[in-house]
Amino acid sequence: MTAIPDTETLPDTATNARRVALIVAIAFFMQLLDSTIISTSLPQMGSSFGVPAVAMSIGITVYMLTMAVFVPLSGWLADRFGARNIFLLAIILFTLASLACGFSENLTQFVAARVVQGLGSALMTPVGRILVLRNASKSELINATALITWPALFAPVVGPVLGGFITTYLSWHWNFFINIPLGVIGLALVARFIPGDREADPKPLDWPGFFLTSAGLACLLYGLERIAHPEDGLLPTMALIAAGIVIGWLAVRHLRRAPHPLLELSSFKVLTFAISTLAAGTFFRVAINATPFLLPLLYQVGFGLSPVDAGMMILAYFLGNLGMKTVTTPTLRRFGFRSVLVVNGLIASASIMACATISPQTPPALVIALMLIAGLSRSMQFTALNTLAFADIDAAQRSSAATLSSMLQQVAMLFGVAVAAAILNLSQIARDRPALDLVDFRIAFMAIGAVGLVAALRFLVLPPGAGAEVSGHSTGD
Repeated sequence: MTAIPDTETLPDTATNARRVALIVAIAFFMQLLDSTIISTSLPQMGSSFGVPAVAMSIGITVYMLTMAVFVPLSGWLADRFGARNIFLLAIILFTLASLACGFSENLTQFVAARVVQGLGSALMTPVGRILVLRNASKSELINATALITWPALFAPVVGPVLGGFITTYLSWHWNFFINIPLGVIGLALVARFIPGDREADPKPLDWPGFFLTSAGLACLLYGLERIAHPEDGLLPTMALIAAGIVIGWLAVRHLRRAPHPLLELSSFKVLTFAISTLAAGTFFRVAINATPFLLPLLYQVGFGLSPVDAGMMILAYFLGNLGMKTVTTPTLRRFGFRSVLVVNGLIASASIMACATISPQTPPALVIALMLIAGLSRSMQFTALNTLAFADIDAAQRSSAATLSSMLQQVAMLFGVAVAAAILNLSQIARDRPALDLVDFRIAFMAIGAVGLVAALRFLVLPPGAGAEVSGHSTGD
């Protein structure tokens, strides 16, 4: 199936590709900032609603579960109604729901608004990727992917710091109200600059595939999220994870046999997609996503720093993320995807393990230098993985591939946090101590870094010329 432009011509220029990617990146930033900023204001929100702070975690849970339920449907909706139309709908839902969150007067209203917000978020990420893939030629894919990757690097780092500032000096309501101008700008830019398209022959909706995929993903993600909260009980957590795996297996079995599957699994037959999303890519993302979770805890619990001082230390990590953007494309062109993913992956993993060696007595200059290296290598790896995933995906596979990639990245994100939290808790229990200590963080960073090292070496299975059409790398160099 091929996409038919709604407009008479679909510009295929570098300028158009960058413009579309930048517009999608604005929407992604709004979505990802919201996901990270809320955690700092839960106590104040609980006080405002007259409920315990721990009860406010339901706002995060329902958001995540709504995303899990509707992400599998996003690719089909984009094919059926047009990617631009669904992307516009996603921004509208997310923006209006943000407004409703800010005006919520009790927990019930807030949870209802978060459900709608989760729906908008579920449609936004995969459909945004589809728009970028359809408007970027292979030669522009690295630059376009780099633009839509920066929100994933920036938001988790700046979100908690910004959320703490807003909650302290304004009120928790403004953590949601800041989405309104971003949403309005995004809507105007999408309507003005992104061309519409639709599938020539959209498939009928695979209802069994939708229910099985959504249920499996919801059980698995909720189970992984609960690992970070051992007080919720181990048995229900393991039951949810087990149910997610079993239902997921049934979903895969159905998708392989269905005449018109909701998700086309043939993308996994493409080596570059399979390695960068399902195999080594998922495990490396686990290591990368665990780090922003561990660092604020290390600085506040292990070092005894205030939230503001901890945020300033992590700022260097963010600056490293941004600093790599200008050299990503020439580096990939010079050395190729395989060499970059292996060598840079080893550097990124070593920098994670090096976090186990720092202490309150370590000179601040050395800590900042380490944060810069960790941020630089993390940024390079994220962009390389996200670009390589779609290097060899053909037009007919784009919608399913974008949806599958988004689903697996959600799993990796929660799994990274879950594994890091589990290691901290197990280390504390093994030492029989009432609270976390510096040694627990050292064990966690070493273990997470080891996961990254193994994943980095797995990229050696890629051929030397993997993704060369996208990177422009010549194996004869």
